[in-house]
Amino acid sequence: MSDVAARIFELRAEIAEHNVAYHVNDAPTIPDGDYDALVRELRALEAEHPELKTEDSVSQLVGAPVSTVFQPVQHRTAMLSLDNVFDEDELRAWTDRLVKAIGGNVSSLAFSVEPKIDGLALSITYEDGEFVVAATRGDGRVGENVTDNVRTIHNVPQQLLGKNTAGVLEIRGEVYLAKADFLDMNERQRAAGLKLFANPRNAAAGSLRQKDSRQSALRPLSFLAYQMVFDDAPQLQATMTSHAATLRAMDAFGFFTAPETTTQVGVDAMLQRVDWLETHRHDLAYEIDGVVIKLDDLALREQLGTTSRAPRWAIARKLPPEERTTRLLAIEVSIGRTGRATPYAVLEPVVVAGSRVAMATLHNEDQVAKKDVRPGDLVIVRKAGDVIPEIVGPVLEKGRRRARAWLFPVDCPDCGQPLARVGEESDTYCVNPACPAQQLQQIIHFGSRGAMDIEGLGEQRVAQLLGEGLITDVADLYELRVEQLSGLEGLGELSANSLVRAIEDSKVMPLSRVLVGLGIRHVGPVAARALAQSFPTYDELSHSSFDNIEGIVGVGPVIAASVVRYLEDRENRERFERFKNAGLALSEPSLSTDVAPTLSGRAVVITGSLDGYSRESAEEAVVLRGGTSPGSVSKKTYCVVVGEAPGASKVNKAAELGIPTIGADQFEELLTTGTWKATTS
Repeated sequence: MSDVAARIFELRAEIAEHNVAYHVNDAPTIPDGDYDALVRELRALEAEHPELKTEDSVSQLVGAPVSTVFQPVQHRTAMLSLDNVFDEDELRAWTDRLVKAIGGNVSSLAFSVEPKIDGLALSITYEDGEFVVAATRGDGRVGENVTDNVRTIHNVPQQLLGKNTAGVLEIRGEVYLAKADFLDMNERQRAAGLKLFANPRNAAAGSLRQKDSRQSALRPLSFLAYQMVFDDAPQLQATMTSHAATLRAMDAFGFFTAPETTTQVGVDAMLQRVDWLETHRHDLAYEIDGVVIKLDDLALREQLGTTSRAPRWAIARKLPPEERTTRLLAIEVSIGRTGRATPYAVLEPVVVAGSRVAMATLHNEDQVAKKDVRPGDLVIVRKAGDVIPEIVGPVLEKGRRRARAWLFPVDCPDCGQPLARVGEESDTYCVNPACPAQQLQQIIHFGSRGAMDIEGLGEQRVAQLLGEGLITDVADLYELRVEQLSGLEGLGELSANSLVRAIEDSKVMPLSRVLVGLGIRHVGPVAARALAQSFPTYDELSHSSFDNIEGIVGVGPVIAASVVRYLEDRENRERFERFKNAGLALSEPSLSTDVAPTLSGRAVVITGSLDGYSRESAEEAVVLRGGTSPGSVSKKTYCVVVGEAPGASKVNKAAELGIPTIGADQFEELLTTGTWKATTS
C-alpha cells in the first residue's frame, strides 16, 4: 500500500505541475497523450484504492488556478471540463450509463457529434445582446478577464444579431488559430527572425493572454461557439429544447459554429460519425484532438446533471495522440537514390497516432543542430496521419546529464566516400555515384508503380539482384534472363519468368514515365509530362537547349538546368543508348485527336478522391485535354477540383487566392467543356 500511496502522491504532483505549464503558462512540457496517460493512471489507482482519494486531488479539478496577470472573473455557471474515453468500448459503456440513468431506448437517443477543437476555452457574456465581458475557464469557477483582447477577434460579435436577445446570456466556445493562419503567422515570425510557435493551441492561448490587447489584435485568432448558457434569458430559454436549436440560434446571432457538427440518432449512427471525424481530422481547417458527443435533448441534460468536474450528458472521445515522448536511442544516417544523406532517429518504440513508431526523420544536419536532440534524450515524437514521424524536440530532464551534441558524419556510412553539402543547400550528399545505397534506391524507384511499374521488383528483390552481382544500374534490368534468375533463392522458374515478362512489358512505357523513373532532380510526374509533350522523343529532348526547356510552361530555370545537366552527363547518355538497344520506346504518345483540348494551357489542381478515377488517371484526363495538373495551388491555377477527403491546405490556399473550387460531380463537365455550371445552395 505504501508503494501505491507514494505513486499517487508522485502523480498528483507531476500532473499539477503540468496543469500550470499548460493552463497558466501556455507552455506545456509534455504532449497531450503523455498527460492523458498520467491522469488515467491516477484515476485508476484512486478507483482501486478509494481510501486514498481526496476531494482536492488533481483528478477532480478543472483547469488550473488563474494567473495574476488578469483580473479574476467569477463564472455565473461553472465552466466544467469533459470526461474522456479512448475507444469504442468505453464510448458504448458511457451510453449504457446514460440509458440506465434516464431509462428509454438507446436507439432513440439523439446525440450531437462535433469536433473537439484544440484551443482555449472561453466564455463571453452578453447583456441584452451587448458584449460585456469575456473570461477564460481558469479553474472552472474563476477565470481571467480577457475582455479587451477578445474584442479584437474578428468573428466575435460586439452586438448579437436578431431580436430575441433580451437578458443575460453566455456563449461558450474555443479560441483557436486555423491551420492556414498558424502557418502564415509562423511565416511572418520566420521572416522577422523571431521564434516560431510550436503548435496552434499554444500560439492561440498565448496570443489571447497578452497584457496589451493591441498585441492580440495582431494575431489572426478565431472563435468557435459550441454552447449557450442561459444565465438570465427566460424568453430565449423557453424556445430552446435541443442542442441543435442552440447551435442554430448562435449561428443566427452571428457566431461561427463547427460546420462538421451533426445530430445522430442511435448509438451506431453516432459511432459512425465519430469514426468519420477521426478519419477526416487532417482535412479540417483547424486542429482537433477529439470528438465531443453530447445528448441533444436539453431536458434530459437537466435530469442527468453534473459531477464536480464534468457533465454526465457529454463525453470527449480522445483521438490517438499525435505526439508522444520516448527515448532517443541513436541517430543514424540513410542514403537515398539521389545520394542525399538523411539523419533519422532510432527510438524506443512508442504508439503515436495509432501506429507503432520506432524510427523518425530528422530531415538534415541543420535540423538536428537546431533541435539539439542527442542520443539518450527523452524526445517528443510527432506523427500526423500518413506523414512520416518526426522529432519535435528534446524534453530536458532535471538531474540527467546529456550526451555530447551529435555530429554529422564526414563519410558515407554505406560506401565510405566523402559526404558534402552542395552550394548553399541544407542537405548533405554522398558524392560517389557507385554508392550501393544509391543504387538500391534508384532501382527500387525506377521499378515503382509511379514510374516503370515493374511487378515483383520490390526492395528485397532488388537487394538480392545487387547482392548477386546481376545488376548495378537500371539498364541492367533489361539484360536479365530467366536462366540467371531461376536458380536464386525464392525464385523458381515460374517467378523468374514473371519478373522477366514484367520487365519486358515496361519497355512500352512512355518517355514521361522513364524520366520519372530515372529520378532526375526536381523532375516529378508533372514536369516529366510537360517535357515529354514538348519533346516527344528522347532524341528531341537530348538535343534541346536550356532556353527551349526553360520556356516550357511549368518547367522554369531550376528544372531546366537539372535536365540539361543530366542529359549532358556521359554515363546518363550511355544509359539511354542501352535503353534504345534494349527496345524501350523512349517516346511520348501524342494527345488523342479524338479528345478536344478543352483545358489547353490551364492548370487544374485535384485534391481528394474522385469516383471512377485514381489520382493518376484523373491527372492524366486533364493532361489528355491539354492541361496540367500540378500538386499545389498558385495564382496560375485555373480551378481546384475538390473530391472526398480533400487536403485542407489546398482548399484554404484556393480561398485565399480567390481560385474557384468545384465539386467532384462537376469534373466530367470540366473535362468535356473546359468550364462548369455554378451550383446554387
